Amino acid sequence: MDQTTKLYKIVSIFLLFVFGIAIFLAVLFKIVVEDRRLPRLIVEEKNRAIRGSIVSSDGYQVAYSNKLYKVAVNTRCIDPNKKELFVKLFSIFSGMNPKIIRKKLRKKGYVVLSYNIDTKTAYQLKSLARKLYRMDMFVPYKVGNRVIKQGLTILESGESRAFPYKDTLTPVLGYVRKYEDHQYTKIAGVKGIEKYYEAKIRPRQDGIIRGKRDIGNNIIFNKETFVKKRIDGYNVHLNINMLFQKNLEKILDTHKKDLEAKEIIAAVMESDSGKILAIASSNRFYPKHIRKKDYNALNAKVIEYEFEPGSVMKPITFALLLQNRHISLYDIVFGYNGRYKLGRKIITDEHKMGWMGVEDVIVYSSNIGIAQLAQKLSQTEFYNGLKKFGFSQKTGIDLPYEHSGYLIPVYKFRSEIYKATVGYGYGIKTTFMQLLNAYNVFNNDGVRITPRIASFLTTPSGKRVALKPPKRVRVIDEKTAAMVRNVLRKVVEKGTGTVAKVEGLFIGGKTGTAHRVKHGRYVHLYNSSFFGFADDRTHRYTIGVTVIEPHTRHFASQTAVPVFRDIVLEMVNEGYLIPKQ
Repeated sequence: MDQTTKLYKIVSIFLLFVFGIAIFLAVLFKIVVEDRRLPRLIVEEKNRAIRGSIVSSDGYQVAYSNKLYKVAVNTRCIDPNKKELFVKLFSIFSGMNPKIIRKKLRKKGYVVLSYNIDTKTAYQLKSLARKLYRMDMFVPYKVGNRVIKQGLTILESGESRAFPYKDTLTPVLGYVRKYEDHQYTKIAGVKGIEKYYEAKIRPRQDGIIRGKRDIGNNIIFNKETFVKKRIDGYNVHLNINMLFQKNLEKILDTHKKDLEAKEIIAAVMESDSGKILAIASSNRFYPKHIRKKDYNALNAKVIEYEFEPGSVMKPITFALLLQNRHISLYDIVFGYNGRYKLGRKIITDEHKMGWMGVEDVIVYSSNIGIAQLAQKLSQTEFYNGLKKFGFSQKTGIDLPYEHSGYLIPVYKFRSEIYKATVGYGYGIKTTFMQLLNAYNVFNNDGVRITPRIASFLTTPSGKRVALKPPKRVRVIDEKTAAMVRNVLRKVVEKGTGTVAKVEGLFIGGKTGTAHRVKHGRYVHLYNSSFFGFADDRTHRYTIGVTVIEPHTRHFASQTAVPVFRDIVLEMVNEGYLIPKQ
């Protein structure tokens, strides 16, 4: 019996030993496989790159980006005895109202105090976070076996676009949209310059720092630390002068109110370089806060609005006739006293004229005269000539969504009626920029040049990056361009554009008033335009104005021409033009 008892004891001790080993192994296994949430030895910080700026020729940032930060705190970790001190200090460093802070701190756990902290304030709050840690502002608490102690957390939350000059340069400037990328708010261009230069202006590379941490969770910089440099987007530098741009917009606003017009658009181009010095609309919006009533203004009418141009097409037809040697400046044409029948169509003129020189067809804007002269052009000469001037194709200006306009097929130019109507600006659809670019041919010695709003780019370090040079195409010879330019000067001296005259300057241009089409029929609404040039002894500028649906008066001589003259006077005031004394 004693031997049996002894054996029983030995077996019991052995089993107890085995059971103990099993418990030890189970605990060891649990320790090995369970996530113990130990503090990481290696930490990583990301420094997000931001979008580049858009800068005017006189150095003003028209659009730029700011980083946004969110700041959070674990309310369970704030020492109850120091809670009011936390509120006061956080209010001082953040600028937030203490009442709002107290209200947010009523919630238990992880609380976001703000999502819209700017870079400067974020830097101040990071400094405050270190000070609060040293002041023992935060105390640990337990959740099960875990001990948690969290202080003030400041994290990048996104990017915000700033437009400090409100609606200036819109809609050409464009606007941006926001989207979320892994809980980080990013932005992308939607319209205008913001969209066209998206590939250049968007952030290029986020910065990363990865390395071992110290007890305060700060990265220790040594040879093992990984660093990737942050590279922001390129900056876009414009040919636009901000002072001139704002004053041009004021001119359009004043005339829009006086004329009760739907919209007025205008632009000034440096003739020999194609640089757009100002490009404006009376209908603008603030890109930061787009409202429903702004929707119609979001499209840049200078490139996205197609219209029948009316009589501003006559000098183009006239230039093709001269270029193809079908007329000379000494030729004459009969005006039929203001009423002329071509096939079944009756063509009329405001001025009832008899015999007149071909120059007078342009100077006094004779539909009858240009209708007869246009018949001298063959169908291919007319069609190809208009194509060479840039009609029915994009100008290539640095804006997205540019329209091409419309030109009837070449075979339709066999028709006398089509030749006549296209000759004086009906049956063809153009954009404002196509017309400006075509008129620039006359003031640039017969050469068409791609218009450019932007001048160059710069990298974040300031290195200058050249843009693709503008394309140049000879449209007419220099002699023909000079003849047309002289005829356009006579329009201002004694024809339909006399209001545009400014003493001491070489000014020429052509008026155009065209009926609007609504539901397939011409109605008593009009677009009126004046395209031309203003030169002094050393500078040449091409200027265009289009007034969309004016109501108090509609003839271009009373609407677009006065706007043109005010633009020229403003250019004199700002030193672009110096009148000869």
